[in-house]
Amino acid sequence: MIFFSPSRGRMTLEQVGEDILDYVSEDTSLPYKLIVGSDSQLREATCFVTAIIIHRIGKGARYYYTKKHMQKMGSVRQRIFYEASLSLSTADRLVHLLHQHGRDDLEVEIHLDVGLRGDTRDLIKDIIGMIVGSGFDAKIKPEACGASKVADKYTK
Repeated sequence: MIFFSPSRGRMTLEQVGEDILDYVSEDTSLPYKLIVGSDSQLREATCFVTAIIIHRIGKGARYYYTKKHMQKMGSVRQRIFYEASLSLSTADRLVHLLHQHGRDDLEVEIHLDVGLRGDTRDLIKDIIGMIVGSGFDAKIKPEACGASKVADKYTK
């Protein structure tokens, strides 16, 4: 899986993990939030983007994203569940990498592209259950900037 960082270029997930560790070690006095979110755009095919954001609270952030194109998925339910599964898979692999480097303190928050308005409101309970049941914290719109802002930006 190849990620792209606007400030670092093309990176493997392992390199993303190392870059995150370097970033948080630059200033250990500040709190950090590690976010994973996915979004999709339906066109001739479906474009899925998964973003990883390391937020230095109060002092900016760094992010990385990967794109995947698949056959057209017309069902909103199918797309939302696939977005969530991409985020879960990425978060799980990232946590494993960070744990290998002794960083058990960086908890991952998964941002979901669902909200109380629109077609996705009926999916909230099921999607959040899937994420929380997997051991991660879940955020929905409007608190889900990882999915609705960062990942969304690259689905176009």
